[in-house]
Amino acid sequence: MNDSFRRVMVSLILPFVFMVGFPIVAALFDDINKISRLDQQPLAFLATILGVILVAVGLLLISKTIPLFLKQSEGTNMPWDPIPELIVEGVYRNVRNPMHTGVFAVMLGEGLLLRSRSILIFAIFAILLHLFYIPFSEEKGLEERFGEDYLVYRENVPRWIPRLSPWEPDDPEH
Repeated sequence: MNDSFRRVMVSLILPFVFMVGFPIVAALFDDINKISRLDQQPLAFLATILGVILVAVGLLLISKTIPLFLKQSEGTNMPWDPIPELIVEGVYRNVRNPMHTGVFAVMLGEGLLLRSRSILIFAIFAILLHLFYIPFSEEKGLEERFGEDYLVYRENVPRWIPRLSPWEPDDPEH
């Protein structure tokens, strides 16, 4: 298997499981877990519009993230196969975790579009889990690997909700 293909597949494994695999399983329990209140107007219209927006924004973030990883000489966005350099370009100048933010947005959007309590509960559980995992595990590792560069980046770019304007580092090396 060529390395670029392997890196694309590894980068898509967890997002695929969260955005496609779990919703398929949840759909099997739709009758039990359907949020019927969201089928009544005007909530149905609002849930659908918000769901479409969340899915679109999430997919946009994900589509902007993976090419930035593939530009690196090696590694992926997965913790077991990390890239050797800190990425502070493209969408990473707006948000530190665009892949996570994108996946969470898609999951919440799917839950609203499908009126699925299971998907919404799973999305909220995943978000809560990552509220602890990212700062206490992933960010500690990034700080150890990239030192001061990461600390400056962390101070200027939000973890989850994108900045409206991209961060412009003072150091042109970033």
